[in-house]
Order: sequence, then structure tokens, then C-alpha cells
Amino acid sequence: MPKMKSNRGAFKRFKVTASGKIKGQRAYASHILTKKSTKRKRKLHQPVYVFPGDASRVRKMILQ
Repeated sequence: MPKMKSNRGAFKRFKVTASGKIKGQRAYASHILTKKSTKRKRKLHQPVYVFPGDASRVRKMILQ
């Protein structure tokens, strides 16, 4: 049976921290930025931990 492939798109977007949490970028930071406040845009570019409910799915995509 062949090896399982990791999802390369997910692999590029998420990193696993030393404590095992999954870190990624926030959504809504790439376009239509004129109507968003400077404070909001600044906060959108800070990395964030993946929600625990989604973490198991992301982990499965990365670590195969």
C-alpha cells in the first residue's frame, strides 16, 4: 500500500509549535482592505492558534 500524502497546501499554511499547538494566519487579511480600520488590519496580520475543534483535522492534513 502506498504512503499517505500530506496536504501540501496545509503544510505551507500551518506550523506545529513545540507544545503541539497548531499556528496559522488569520482570515480576511488579503483584500478589500480599504474599509477595514488600521487597528483591525494590524491585528489580522498576527498569527493565531487554530481553534481546537479544527486542530485535529489540520493535524491530519499536515502529519501524514
